[in-house]
Amino acid sequence: MTIRHAGMSRRQFLAASGAGVLAAGVWRPGLAATLAPVRQGYQTNMWGMPTYYFLRSGQLEKHGIKYEEFAVPSGNLTMQQMVARQVDMGTYAGPTFILGHARGGLVAIAQIEQVGKTVRIMARKELGISKVAQLKGLKVANQTGASIANVFVDQIAPAAGLKKGDYQEVRMNVNDMVAAMAAKTVDAMVNVEPYNAIAEADCIATTNINYWDVDKMPVFMAATPDFVEKHPDSVVAYLKAWLAVARDFKENRNKVAEVIYSFYTSKGYKMSKDTFGKALAGVDVSPGFPSNVKPYMQEQAEILLKEKKIPAIPDWNKALRPDFMERARA
Repeated sequence: MTIRHAGMSRRQFLAASGAGVLAAGVWRPGLAATLAPVRQGYQTNMWGMPTYYFLRSGQLEKHGIKYEEFAVPSGNLTMQQMVARQVDMGTYAGPTFILGHARGGLVAIAQIEQVGKTVRIMARKELGISKVAQLKGLKVANQTGASIANVFVDQIAPAAGLKKGDYQEVRMNVNDMVAAMAAKTVDAMVNVEPYNAIAEADCIATTNINYWDVDKMPVFMAATPDFVEKHPDSVVAYLKAWLAVARDFKENRNKVAEVIYSFYTSKGYKMSKDTFGKALAGVDVSPGFPSNVKPYMQEQAEILLKEKKIPAIPDWNKALRPDFMERARA
């Protein structure tokens, strides 16, 4: 069975897969029929790679869960698929999750990782830009709707004295930005790994700011409300599989790196293992529900409300569901 790509154009799918078809998350035979199969969404930038490894780790099979995977360039596209009920689970950062909850009642079942170190604002090397304020009047590549885009537009740019209109926002997918920088069709980009490491290694761009200094960027595993209501036992088994995979990230990092590195090289990306290692190093995988999640999400929601991107602050008792992780750890 080949991977399905519901809700995606052919161009989007080819971009997500590096002009090739990703290996399918096939329906595995001989597993317990009592747990619901999962339609798993993830992005093909570094934020989605823990999920990519998760699907290939064998842990879902060990916990009796069948799956099908849906790969897209960034998490905001996964969120849109979930709102349309084309996907059951998906990862993305806080602002995108809040938008998904507002539009489709999506719920967070765990914080999977922190990825602030993987996000940078970079400018073409020859421009010699070192401050965000210097982006005034320039063309900035930004994936509109993505969490990193919202943080740039709503927080980082205003803090540097840049209003909307002070720079030209060029909308494009994150995996197209390095080529645009090399072609000099844009001057700067708001991007994520491994594309930042590639741009740096190829002497195309230099770092302007690292998001870790502004936002640790927790990434959540979200689920549709339909799925958690109908299949709570499947959610718990799914999270048990994540806890097992987290041990690989802590204790067997080389194995994890080989699997993820092979994904990018198979799609035609040319980067050394050293460059890749730097890109992966910014991903901190630790599934759970830290105590600071709710204050962080409240802050992000207030920003989105002020910008009129959501109609109201979410009811966190409905939006955040730590009870599933508590059962998985029991």
